[in-house]
Amino acid sequence: MEKNMKNDLSCRLNKVGGQAVLEGVMMKAGNRTVTTCRKSDGSLVVTDGEFTSVRKKHKILDLPIVRGVVNFVEMIMLSIKTLGASADALGLEEEETKFEKWLKEKMGVKSTDVIMVISTVLGLGLSLLLFLGLPIWITSGINYLIGLLGGEPMGDILKSVIEGLIKVGIFLGYLSLTSLMPEIKRTFMYHGAEHKSIACFEAGEELTPENAAKHTRFHPRCGTSFMFFMILLGIIAGVFIHLLIPGLPTLAYTGIRILILPLVIGIGFEYIMLAGKHDNILTRILSAPGLWVQRLTTKEPTEDMVEVAIVSTKCALRDEFPEFMEFFKSREWEKDAAADCDGASTCEGNSAEPTEGNP
Repeated sequence: MEKNMKNDLSCRLNKVGGQAVLEGVMMKAGNRTVTTCRKSDGSLVVTDGEFTSVRKKHKILDLPIVRGVVNFVEMIMLSIKTLGASADALGLEEEETKFEKWLKEKMGVKSTDVIMVISTVLGLGLSLLLFLGLPIWITSGINYLIGLLGGEPMGDILKSVIEGLIKVGIFLGYLSLTSLMPEIKRTFMYHGAEHKSIACFEAGEELTPENAAKHTRFHPRCGTSFMFFMILLGIIAGVFIHLLIPGLPTLAYTGIRILILPLVIGIGFEYIMLAGKHDNILTRILSAPGLWVQRLTTKEPTEDMVEVAIVSTKCALRDEFPEFMEFFKSREWEKDAAADCDGASTCEGNSAEPTEGNP
């Protein structure tokens, strides 16, 4: 009986995933995306969307390792789209200028989309500088300084370890500092709400704020765990490069690290998907560092934040929650009807909003 129950629950693993956005949560199930945001007046804005992976159109892109690189690029694209949707839902856009109107009419894009693309490109460049280039150059500088002082220069393996430790320090320091910002802290709270909602669904429990609140805010399939695992893989990759090609100049070593980055991303993706499907001693040990780092990127959410995550989860998994979707379509805002749907106000359609307050 217990084994059958576990098999029934296994089909829920990897069925839904998401991300925290501005004052809300996006959930993705299959090709469907749903972004739910809570406005300052307490009402919710629910935006329905669709995102189809190119992996479904071109099977070669769904091969192991390759699919991880494709997924990484697609998730960046989806993040840009979702953040734009949350900004629209919260009414954060200012009145359009003449240039913005021209951009929208002639190019079919909004200025916020352009800004987010530019920000993403700059962010990726900064990430390469901080988490790849800087640790390598600092390590080389330390090694050079040791030589100037008459000491024995570090061996290649030791340099890889030092480089990895510097990279981990930069990563943890960056997360710790950003988590002190009030806006980022609230986003991290929604991140915790997203994880709790998914964990409650995967456990087969009724998806209510009370049930979800009991679950952990840490999840092995989290992007934070993915990033940290890639850093650990990078340390191993550095050791292998030095073993295969001893005495590499710093510039050449940096170039090779950039070239093998897609391979590291691909392997990291395969592991994260594996860890999300299997719970055993090996995956627990390998997942432990990433789960620990999630203490920085997730915070305990409030009940209303968990409600937001649940609305997104149920709307994304609407085939699993037909009764909830009947309520969603009816747009009934009476307190009794809302209570039947876990006390969360919802709305129908693309960026539709409830006419009054939060029941």
